[in-house]
Amino acid sequence: MGRLRRMVRGPSREFVLSRRDFEPAYLKLHRSGALLRRAGEALERLSRCLVCPRNCGVDRMANKTAACHTGRYAQVSSYFPHFGEEDCLRGSNGSGTIFFSMCNLRCVFCQNYDISQAQRGPEVKPERLAAMMLELQREGCHNINFVTPEHVVPQILEALPLAAEGGLRLPIVYNTSAYDSLDSLHLMDGVVDIYMPDFKFWDPALSLRYVKAKDYPEAAGRAIKEMHRQVGALHFDKDGLAMRGVLVRHLIMPGEIAGTESILRFLAEELSPDTYVNLMDQYRPAGRVSVSQFGEINRRITRAEYQSACEAARRAGLWRLDERVPLFQMQACR
Repeated sequence: MGRLRRMVRGPSREFVLSRRDFEPAYLKLHRSGALLRRAGEALERLSRCLVCPRNCGVDRMANKTAACHTGRYAQVSSYFPHFGEEDCLRGSNGSGTIFFSMCNLRCVFCQNYDISQAQRGPEVKPERLAAMMLELQREGCHNINFVTPEHVVPQILEALPLAAEGGLRLPIVYNTSAYDSLDSLHLMDGVVDIYMPDFKFWDPALSLRYVKAKDYPEAAGRAIKEMHRQVGALHFDKDGLAMRGVLVRHLIMPGEIAGTESILRFLAEELSPDTYVNLMDQYRPAGRVSVSQFGEINRRITRAEYQSACEAARRAGLWRLDERVPLFQMQACR
């Protein structure tokens, strides 16, 4: 499906922040010394890990691993200025993405299967992780975008004071599946500027089948509500770059199995009709999906399925939909 990359309209005036007056949230915590204390609190959780909803309870400080296959230190598969994110994140210089290896979910259709489930990346100590952030800032990136951070919140918090001390001044993007624990999110309160959660599935049985977590809908709903409590609706600068707030992604699935209508209604009613949503059309068979395995999702979505999702958003009262839409479907969400 081809894409037309342009701004359909500029940011609404009521959701614009002044970049001149903006300061990333974590800098206030850093100046007070609270960020360093927060890092210490987070590391204590690793000795009996309850960092995510899996609640594995293993001693990761002793390098024991369980569901996420990650011990004492985070694993990073790659980091670079990313130009494939939403326009409001990538801007002209890219979003400074740091891709953490492994994941606490087991999505059978994962398009990053090689780094999320199949292959570990090199371990990085906090000094190296901080250096990556500063390098991305020097390259002109508009933000630091932590991809799949759910299982490495303590390691991020351990590195962030070092990065702030080194001069980091970019907004932090927390780019997550939303399979996050409330405990971890409370540790990130006042640290994250932009939360970017997925909301993948509404039905517990289908969540168990496709992401191997029956409690995913409950955990994701709880987590996204907490994210919204912390940072509110998404705000931009005058040029349309995201500064603070929640941006929810929802991947439209074949056969409407994700429960799109219920998810969109939840976002409008439990968060706000002002919630900024990216209805993603780019599903393709990947990971473990084949004719013989999960054959019911072994195809791309149709135009009708995409239009149905847009109509569901409209019925729910959501109006802030991401502007990057497929060329042949440009009228669907207007």
